[in-house]
Amino acid sequence: MKTVKQIFSIALVAIMTFGLTLNSEAKSSDDTSSSTVVEIAVSNPDFSILVEAVTKADLAGALSAEGPFTVFAPNNDAFKALFANLGVKGVEDLTAEQLTPILTYHVVSGKVMSGDLSNTSVKTLNGGKIKVDLSEGVKINDSNVIAADIKGKNGVIHVIDKVLIPE
Repeated sequence: MKTVKQIFSIALVAIMTFGLTLNSEAKSSDDTSSSTVVEIAVSNPDFSILVEAVTKADLAGALSAEGPFTVFAPNNDAFKALFANLGVKGVEDLTAEQLTPILTYHVVSGKVMSGDLSNTSVKTLNGGKIKVDLSEGVKINDSNVIAADIKGKNGVIHVIDKVLIPE
């Protein structure tokens, strides 16, 4: 019997074989991708650690649901910085129970495009709040949005340069 991780790995290889890239998902403002936010993340190697964490926390199914969701997605460099600060090697050193509140802190209910953002606080799926600051670029808490409005059929991804940690 195949484990969830084996099935996920097979799916990851299949998606990458078909050559999906983040750039092909970032379409014009009137288009919507046929891929979910999870499929978009899986197809981009810059999100491999995020995908590993989502898989370990068993959240891929929830984030593949109808939504819509807004995901503030930390890239691999953001996770590497977090791991260095925590003194751990990687996702393998964290439990699903440790990862779940962190990951759900990066997700907001609804599809919030960059043009919809304002200086405010927004409730996340874990019940905490993130602060949006537009005074110098776009900041989510103390992270910077480095790519925005990557549309999926069930939401949108904004790439951030730091992992958000709930209070």
